[in-house]
Amino acid sequence: MSSTTTTAYEGFTAEERAAMKDHAKELKTTARRSEAEKAAAAVRDVLAKIAEMKDEDRVLAERVHAIITAGAPGLAPKLWYGMPAYALNGKLVCHFQPAEKFKSRYATLGFSDPAQLDDGAMWPVSYALTEITPEIEARISALVKQAVS
Repeated sequence: MSSTTTTAYEGFTAEERAAMKDHAKELKTTARRSEAEKAAAAVRDVLAKIAEMKDEDRVLAERVHAIITAGAPGLAPKLWYGMPAYALNGKLVCHFQPAEKFKSRYATLGFSDPAQLDDGAMWPVSYALTEITPEIEARISALVKQAVS
């Protein structure tokens, strides 16, 4: 006979609450701008958020940002829950999650529904990143190009 234990829901973690606050701030800030102002501000906001990251995350985020903006110039940088993200026609395609954000042991490059990464009945939509080698750079570039194809 097996027994089950249930744990009480303790609410959102401090990191999750901070991410929700970041998202609310992003929505309030962008609501008052023209489209051109929003686009320029979004790039500045993403670069500022990357600059705030600790060394390991910052280095990865800078490279990911450069790879994405070079490989898929149609993607618009934006902040998404306080993380660098990239959208096509207003829909989130991919995002970079720094390891520090949720106290993970690795950063993550994630893809959303609009990303055209379909490969049969099952495919990865999130990738752990600990460093960016030339091979990984090429893989990220290929994934981003496929995502917007």
